[in-house]
Amino acid sequence: MFAAVFLLAAAIYLLVIALATGERGRAFARVSPGLLPPVGIIFGLLVGFLAVQVWNDADQARVEVDREASALRAAVLLSERFPGSTEERIRRLVREHVQQAAAVEWPAMADRRATLTAVPSALGEALRDVLALQPQDEGQRIAQRELVTSLENALDARRQRIILSESSVNWVKWSGVIVLAVITLLAIAFVHSENRATTALAMAIFACAVAVSITIIAAQERPFSGQFGVEPDPLLEIAPN
Repeated sequence: MFAAVFLLAAAIYLLVIALATGERGRAFARVSPGLLPPVGIIFGLLVGFLAVQVWNDADQARVEVDREASALRAAVLLSERFPGSTEERIRRLVREHVQQAAAVEWPAMADRRATLTAVPSALGEALRDVLALQPQDEGQRIAQRELVTSLENALDARRQRIILSESSVNWVKWSGVIVLAVITLLAIAFVHSENRATTALAMAIFACAVAVSITIIAAQERPFSGQFGVEPDPLLEIAPN
């Protein structure tokens, strides 16, 4: 990213310096320095909007994973009200769902291949089993109702994390950032075209800022991929033995 931005800045610098001769050079030098602040502010606002979108998506992804883990943990605890085969089956199905999510869904979400087409089989079976229970007392009736709620919350959290896995900064926004960066670099080159050293220094500083901004956004663009992607650790921690 830094190499690409500095190559772009170098190309603009060489182009402007080559053209800044005679009357054209005097026209470049007449470009008002007052143009730089508003252009820079517009670039900064756009980068800020993109950063907010990316960070909000990442934060929401973590919230949904934590919510799914909490709902599954609640389901495991509530299953203790139905000792025996029912409790063991619910624990096994929750464990299977967690293993499926970590081994299959997470790589698919990282590659944006995850879909909502199929309901997770383990949670679907668990929900059907709970609905088919015949409570023996008031405590089991309450536990059955809460179990259904917990499993529904887990399913909803799963849906939300899959939806969030498809979020990204579209090409229109990226194009806007790149075009504004080019415009700002051109403006800097025009304003300082009479002094090559000043032009190179100012453009290098702004190019560094552009590279850092784009790198930070690109590194966290996908909530479930990359070094900063959301991991399935909360789910793995609550998986029953």
